Amino acid sequence: MALNILSVAYPFTPVGPDAVGGSEQILTLLDRELTRAGHNSFVIAVKGSKVTGTLIPSPKWKGELDDAARRWGQEAHHGLIDEALRKRLIDVVHMHSLDFHTYLPNAEVHVMATLHLPPSWYPPAVFRLARPRTYLHCVSSSQRKNCPPSPLMLPTISNGVEIGRFASSRIERQDFALALGRICPEKGFHVAVEAARRARSELILAGEIFPYAAHQQYFREEIAPGLNRKRRFVGPVGFARKRRLLNQARCLLVPSLVAETSSLVAMEALACGTPVIAFPSGALAEIVEPGRTGFLVRDGAEMAEAIKAVRGLQAEDCRRAARERFSADRMVKRYFEAYRALARMSDRDRALVVA
Repeated sequence: MALNILSVAYPFTPVGPDAVGGSEQILTLLDRELTRAGHNSFVIAVKGSKVTGTLIPSPKWKGELDDAARRWGQEAHHGLIDEALRKRLIDVVHMHSLDFHTYLPNAEVHVMATLHLPPSWYPPAVFRLARPRTYLHCVSSSQRKNCPPSPLMLPTISNGVEIGRFASSRIERQDFALALGRICPEKGFHVAVEAARRARSELILAGEIFPYAAHQQYFREEIAPGLNRKRRFVGPVGFARKRRLLNQARCLLVPSLVAETSSLVAMEALACGTPVIAFPSGALAEIVEPGRTGFLVRDGAEMAEAIKAVRGLQAEDCRRAARERFSADRMVKRYFEAYRALARMSDRDRALVVA
């Protein structure tokens, strides 16, 4: 039976092969795999997004992303969701954004919301939503442990990455550390810059600075002063360049200052045979095996020492861990199982209405 899935992204961040955020990357992958498997995938995402299924574009905001912009985006998404449900018979609406609760469908369709961010970032009311046929799920064990008890919670579906798309034996390893992700205070990239300076290591920092005032101020005041010819910021990178950098780097630095619910970039680095040096923040402690696939450190000084010690780790140990533990195929299978279970519930509801 072909499924009809409506995926809903964050109103301001494009989805597609070069997506920056983890939720956008997971949505992009599920959209492609649904289409490949013969299902019908519809995606509500900002204009300019690139999807395999059918894009339902939301308008693009121009300017700073402030509270007024957020309200505007939420209203736009709410209208698009309800319009899509009037025009199409959708089995499941799969929501991926932090503010999903502000534009839940009016129709009585089954909604599955993936919690991509720390539980404390969501309003407590999210875990006791009164809307029927609404379900939540986590992307790692550590995230689930930090969630309040909720009758809405489905089994955890751990994130995964496409192992085969990342590893390359043709890209020569070079002697620099890499830090990669959204440039914002909670990612702690200023710690990576300082650790690389202490270790006298070259560093490439790659990522996008979104038009939030706090993010731009963070880069200007906390990161830019530490940059020079040895420690460079190269801006946002698409998939091809990200893959090359991950294969070239001596190690990946993940100095996150918040409890990460997952870390796709850490999994991607391991798939490339690149060890990960990280703070034990949330799921990062589940991903990195100290002394085998990287190191867990407590501060910038320990991160600097780990940069020096990482030469003793074996690339094949990292690749093996990625193959065995972080397969996208396993993740996709679990999502499809959840979609089918909810679709069967939708079919029963429709049968009752028809009767």
